[in-house]
Amino acid sequence: MNIIDLHCDTVLYCFANKKNLHTYDGHINLEKLKAGGSLAQCFAFFIPPREFMEKNLGHVYEPWDLYKQLLGYYRDILADASDTLRPAYSGSQIIENSNNGFISAILTIEDAVELDGKIERVDEVYEDGVRMIALTWNFENSVGFPNSRDPEKHLKCGLKPFGFEVVERMNELGIIVDVSHLSEAGFYDVAKHSKKPFAASHSCCRALKDHQRNLTDDQLKVIGDTGSVVGINFHDQFLNERNGYSTVDDVVSHILHIRDHAGIDSLAFGSDFDGIPSTLEFGDYSGLPLILNALEKHFTGDEINKLCHENALRLFSQT
Repeated sequence: MNIIDLHCDTVLYCFANKKNLHTYDGHINLEKLKAGGSLAQCFAFFIPPREFMEKNLGHVYEPWDLYKQLLGYYRDILADASDTLRPAYSGSQIIENSNNGFISAILTIEDAVELDGKIERVDEVYEDGVRMIALTWNFENSVGFPNSRDPEKHLKCGLKPFGFEVVERMNELGIIVDVSHLSEAGFYDVAKHSKKPFAASHSCCRALKDHQRNLTDDQLKVIGDTGSVVGINFHDQFLNERNGYSTVDDVVSHILHIRDHAGIDSLAFGSDFDGIPSTLEFGDYSGLPLILNALEKHFTGDEINKLCHENALRLFSQT
């Protein structure tokens, strides 16, 4: 058990299909977590667009209402999987769970849209167990602006005044600030104003794939300089020009680029499992050892341990 994965969308799809981690057959379930060597899995609550809700949920929820629905469902998932999964709220609890033979489940949020300008909701989600929040998805919200194909927006529209309040409160409580999906201007706002290391929980490298969601070399340097962490995303859209297929070599190439520009201490996994349509050469979570085997050509065992879990564990412990 040695992999911490910083992002998956599994809970939403379990909710949509009325499945649990015994019965769900996506990228992640209990057997696949065990087969792949999971130490801890971050389970994101993703608040999808209206069209997704109409098609897949059969009901259009307000963001805060869907958050509460997902929270109840997540707790049922954990109860059903209590022989394998235990919730974790800190770095030390991840280690404690592992020592007792359990995989840790860490609750996160993708898109702070449900905060809706209400700072007290940051405290409420913390009490619910949330330990990381991605400030935006692909739409503007009360916190700030997302990545954009429009360079003017991408480089100039960052955090809103409420967004700076949110970052400050997250720092105070101990919730990791996640900059994946955020505009480049928003990224630098977080880098300048966050008093603690932050995460790009599921991101890749702009130098290898020119997509506005990906991180520039300068952003990678800032991540390294601030002690922050990048989780490699497995979506072909961010890895390659192949359209629809992601390989082990694609993932390794981005890992090497991050090592060279942010440093070995900034590497992590951020699969985006169950949130990506890509066909994966390594299949699903159970195929992650194929990536680790490929990394042995480029990294020592100690360095692979940093990528697999030590860097993410440090981030949780420091934050």
